[in-house]
Amino acid sequence: MSDTSANSSDRPIVVGTDGSPPARHAVLLALREAQLRGTGLRAVCAYDYGPDRYAGYEWLTASDDAGLYVQVRDIAEQAVTDTVAELQKELGGTPVEVEVVVEPGRPSQVLLEASADACLLVVGSRGASSWGRLMTGAGPARHTAAHAAPWDVI
Repeated sequence: MSDTSANSSDRPIVVGTDGSPPARHAVLLALREAQLRGTGLRAVCAYDYGPDRYAGYEWLTASDDAGLYVQVRDIAEQAVTDTVAELQKELGGTPVEVEVVVEPGRPSQVLLEASADACLLVVGSRGASSWGRLMTGAGPARHTAAHAAPWDVI
């Protein structure tokens, strides 16, 4: 028999984000829901590291692959952090504790792994990422919902 005594406030809400307008809406919705439930938020951004030297907001300047990899990750992490802080300020009310997760890989797989302990998963309906080939979209959203754990998906 599994332990179902942990309430939702012990488990975070996970939201996928890529900087697109639908993803910003998903983050805002997830922040509101986290306030209502009294739980934390895990903002997840997956990225596809490639040879492109442009990461949406700025040109990459590192001269080697290892440096480029770190630079892409750092840019994405800062962008997610800034977006969440901006939206949290816009929302007002009780601040939500936020964990930012930025990982390379397929968006649906990164989201599934990051949401294994979640009480709720929020994904946008379509991505048009300003960060290049990053996170969400209708395909990843459908795939994630189809393979998600048995909890709510918005």
